[in-house]
Amino acid sequence: MALLLYHAFSFSPAVVNFLGFIIILLVSYKHLSKSVLMKSSLTVVLVSFFTFLTESFGEPVGDGLVGGIFYGFFMGIGFAIILYAGSSIGGGSTIALVLKKKFGWNVVLVTFISDVVVVLAGVMIIGVLNTLYTIIGLFVGKLTTDYIIGGVDSKKAFNIISPKNEEIAQRVTEELSSSATYIKGSGVYTNNEHNILYIIVKNYTVVKLRKIISEVDSDAFVVVNNVKDVSGGTFFVNKEPEPQLQQEESQEEDEGNRTD
Repeated sequence: MALLLYHAFSFSPAVVNFLGFIIILLVSYKHLSKSVLMKSSLTVVLVSFFTFLTESFGEPVGDGLVGGIFYGFFMGIGFAIILYAGSSIGGGSTIALVLKKKFGWNVVLVTFISDVVVVLAGVMIIGVLNTLYTIIGLFVGKLTTDYIIGGVDSKKAFNIISPKNEEIAQRVTEELSSSATYIKGSGVYTNNEHNILYIIVKNYTVVKLRKIISEVDSDAFVVVNNVKDVSGGTFFVNKEPEPQLQQEESQEEDEGNRTD
């Protein structure tokens, strides 16, 4: 909206962005935590400040399509970092955070849709071609944001069926510092009951896990799924003993030495 007002009336995008955030803040402050509001306020101040510094900087890119693609790419990176920090950029993303809290809606998708609606409303101002370029930029930004958010801490879920599941699970626990879960199942054709080994590992250990499975049972049936969010449970175990446990073990050793 700030850019459309700039092209229509030459209003400063930095000033419009800042004033627009104040309005959105007044509407949404009851629905967002103080932490999100403080981070969003800092984000908008910085975005508005750097927008003001660069409003008259440089020359327009000659090719609108190239400009739209790279705009979306860099915007997607910045938006992903902002979301990962629990903040927002003050516009559609703040509204999206409110909708996520109330209804569980996807923040990236809601922001993308709201941006498209605003851009489509400006067809008469920037023209059809530039509007299409802008939509391409927004779409590239959404894909970039999704990829970065999913790739920052993405994981893989392995479903393994093998008569040697116990050996695989033991090696996974010892070598990958990852836990495993047995799920009871039975074959449709054989009607034999067996355990399905369910393991979640971080992306950089996928190759090592595949190697373990191949070494233990090269004929194991393996299904791999992408996992974007894992919380709770004991999927990732800590090799190091707890500080309290270390202290108790040290005391037991000292008592044993004194007894000897």
